[in-house]
Amino acid sequence: MDDRLPRASAATSGTTPPTMKISLGPLRYYWPRQAVLDFYAEVAEAPVDIVYLGEAVCARRHELRLADWLEIADLLAARGIEVVLSTLPLIEAEADLRLTRRIVEQARFRVEANDMGAVRLLAERRPQEGFVAGSTLNVFGPQALALLAGDGAMRWVSPPELAGATLAALRAAAPAGIETEVQAWGRLPLAYSARCFTARHYGLQKDQCEYRCLGLADGLPLRTREGVPFLNLNGIETQSAAVCTLVAELPLLAAAGVDIVRVSPQGEGTGAVLALFRAVLERRVAAADAAAQTQALLPGPPCNGFWHGRPGAELVAAGG
Repeated sequence: MDDRLPRASAATSGTTPPTMKISLGPLRYYWPRQAVLDFYAEVAEAPVDIVYLGEAVCARRHELRLADWLEIADLLAARGIEVVLSTLPLIEAEADLRLTRRIVEQARFRVEANDMGAVRLLAERRPQEGFVAGSTLNVFGPQALALLAGDGAMRWVSPPELAGATLAALRAAAPAGIETEVQAWGRLPLAYSARCFTARHYGLQKDQCEYRCLGLADGLPLRTREGVPFLNLNGIETQSAAVCTLVAELPLLAAAGVDIVRVSPQGEGTGAVLALFRAVLERRVAAADAAAQTQALLPGPPCNGFWHGRPGAELVAAGG
């Protein structure tokens, strides 16, 4: 990661404090251990308010264990960053459930629940502390959001397919005090499967995958026969080939009541992306001007269609 910028404050920047916070989502790819440690050492110096940690895709990825993630969490928390531990979205074995229980039972950091089993554990064992309802819980209506809030959710992350107009209406009907978070940068997680498509690509079975994900910094691109980017393979997770970028839409997100914008880690340039979002929120860079600066930071073609109620792979021009 580059651009080691300290987090600006109203006192040092001379601007109005931003109304929205910036979060860094969980690392979705399988990087070597040292690369992960180096990455988060730099994140500690980055302009970010909230960082999500932990394995949030595949339980077979073991370069870092829970104890390692907790050490990273302590490092970030010491810098004044809010840390949230993410759970797996797909529980397939008793070992996966044991890991979820261990994440829930640690009392140092808030938890992002990415399946309903984690929600139940959090509601039973940490009812007063509040948790984050992850995007994989697929909240598309006010009743679902109210149900999760009743279980203790203090924040929810919108599904990637949710259009801005729908989100604004849902936000207006949301229980008082619950925060809304939207992924505003990065490839979008679209689906999870009990099969590993990365292993299948290499002619391997999931249980003998040889950890072929390891070292694929941004996953494995999938193209049509005509060579057009179609999807991105990331183990059991299928992602969009295009990279969601809502930096030009930040004023619209604010108007819709979004409290937190999420950046998803990528192989190169995550620090520069965070710095650009911070500059826009602090009004040092206009949102329209920032959109032009994203081209060098994108690891794939840009998209923002879902936010505008269009097919997700589309890129809708500002005002379109």
